[in-house]
Amino acid sequence: MTEQLSYEQARAELAEVVQKLESGGGTLEESLALWERGEQLAKICQTWLDTAKAKLDAATSNS
Repeated sequence: MTEQLSYEQARAELAEVVQKLESGGGTLEESLALWERGEQLAKICQTWLDTAKAKLDAATSNS
């Protein structure tokens, strides 16, 4: 099941994940879980961006 997050929500959470990973201090297991969550969020963001690009491409090719 794919999460229904807006681009802005996914990007904000991804920024939090990156900040937590950069600050360190967690266990290896916690860091791995954060990394995996970051990967999920990055995919969500990329899907939003790809969709937006496709819509723009379609709009500009019809002009």
